[in-house]
Amino acid sequence: MNKKQKRLLRDIVISAALLTAAFVTDRLLAAAWYARLALYLPAYLPVALPVLRKAALNLKNGQMLDENFLMAIATVGAMALCEFPEAVFVMLFYQVGEWFEGMAVAKSRRSIGELMEIRPETATVLRDGQERKIPPEDAVIGDILLIRAGEKIPLDGVVTEGRSALNTAALTGENAPREVGVGDSVVSGCINLQGVLRVRVQRLYEDSTVAKILELVENSAAVKSRSETFITRFARVYTPAVVGLAVAISVLPPLFVGAWSDWIHRGLIMLVVSCPCALVLSVPLTFFGGIGGASRSGILVKGSEFLEKLAQMDCLALDKTGTLTKGEFRVLQTVGDQEALRLAASLEAFSEHPIAQSLKRAYNGELLPARNIQELSGLGMTGEIDGEKVLVGARRLMERYGVAVPDDTLPGTSVYAARGGKWIGTVLIGDTLKDTARAAMRVLREQGVRDLVMLTGDTLPAAEAVAREAGISTFRAQLLPQDKVQAVEDLLKTHNVTGFVGDGINDAPVLARADVGIAMGAFGSDAAIEAADVVLMRDDPLLIASARRIAVRTKRIVTENIVCAIAVKVLVLLLAAFNLAGMGAAIFADVGVLVLAVLNALRALKRE
Repeated sequence: MNKKQKRLLRDIVISAALLTAAFVTDRLLAAAWYARLALYLPAYLPVALPVLRKAALNLKNGQMLDENFLMAIATVGAMALCEFPEAVFVMLFYQVGEWFEGMAVAKSRRSIGELMEIRPETATVLRDGQERKIPPEDAVIGDILLIRAGEKIPLDGVVTEGRSALNTAALTGENAPREVGVGDSVVSGCINLQGVLRVRVQRLYEDSTVAKILELVENSAAVKSRSETFITRFARVYTPAVVGLAVAISVLPPLFVGAWSDWIHRGLIMLVVSCPCALVLSVPLTFFGGIGGASRSGILVKGSEFLEKLAQMDCLALDKTGTLTKGEFRVLQTVGDQEALRLAASLEAFSEHPIAQSLKRAYNGELLPARNIQELSGLGMTGEIDGEKVLVGARRLMERYGVAVPDDTLPGTSVYAARGGKWIGTVLIGDTLKDTARAAMRVLREQGVRDLVMLTGDTLPAAEAVAREAGISTFRAQLLPQDKVQAVEDLLKTHNVTGFVGDGINDAPVLARADVGIAMGAFGSDAAIEAADVVLMRDDPLLIASARRIAVRTKRIVTENIVCAIAVKVLVLLLAAFNLAGMGAAIFADVGVLVLAVLNALRALKRE
């Protein structure tokens, strides 16, 4: 609780105590009006003075019809009519509502603020053989960082010396450590768990992962949703209309039937009821809470507009590699002679290509001794084993050496093996579906996303295999980035809200074009994260479903608050016009509904 909240709570407690004492004394003494004013004024002033000051300041600046003006007019009017307890009650409970609203905002900010802890305060750099502690902003590309166990990595870079495990929970939400060694890229915000690392800086602080995440969080509530815009427009029309009606009820009927005090009292009740603070405060607070709850779940939403679009999304297009699949090659099967895998592994043992690595992992037996090994870029490997020429690689390598290979439409990348000028077998290499991909697609359908479409630049057989395994019936393959944009534009024409999920540089144009772009941000490209509206801090497809569930829940709470506030206010306004509702009902219609709306909005902070 900050100083402002503590001070407000103190004023509320003092006012409540003085009001109780004044009320009891008033009932015992039955004093004259001036004595009653002296009793209730000390209770009124602690909670009223801040509101009266704001009302006067806003009036000076030409902003009349806000909640401060309404509260000032209503309570001062009640005082003038000798309705002293009612005047103090209205102002007291209004401030109680303000306190609840302030606490809710503080809680939302704390939930988002947890992410701010990833920002390192200093960076230790090695310059001229000396260790120097500097602000991360002062580091330059090429600096060598010294990162000891327990320290945060201050800038993005590559490991030049040392081996360790990193805690990436602040970025990904996952507690499982990530092993890194020489040559591995590391991102700022992670914590070094063991040993000492030396890291060469590759990005300036303003371009680092930490800086980009903090920028996303700080600007997350800057974009208004349609609901917020509606409430703002509604309040501009609603408030002056109700104030005009209250003035008319206070002035016009007494001109014909008299009873000025009675009609002014009704008008004051309408002024209290008409305050739109329950709507104006609770709707943005709910969206802010939803963004906070999402951030605690590892989902960064760049604005409440996109939270609302997520809730309305009925079509989702997805990239394949890195989104649905792990982006890691593995051996799927061997066609022909099983010796093909052994030959392939024996030659590829000397290559660092990802496909070569997958072949080495797949074969655990003894490798054959190879000589005269040559790697042909983009084609494969050649060498000699037991005096025979051995070829391992793509179809084009076989064609170059005149080796006939069978036609196939296998779902993956085919690595052909030939010995002595003859094809002996094909090793099929493919990507691996993420463990949660199929479950994520099922949950999204259950949530109301009726169309799931996979868009990929991979071959048709590979795309078909992944789509079938993930449970996606519609897919398009062999797409260039501009083809993906056109595919999304086609979907936009036939759906209410279309989302797209991707992680690569080539996905950036599509992320920007979709109604709501979702980036796999844990190790996705900077371009994708920059273009996206929502960033998932774990490369987990189920997080897409979590983001939509948070959005739907937030939207539902917003609707509940709007409907409840308007319904109660309209009901009490009608009752007040016919003198069937007193100041107590007015207080509930204003402050009571505000407190209920704020408490309801706090549900949006729930973590998935």
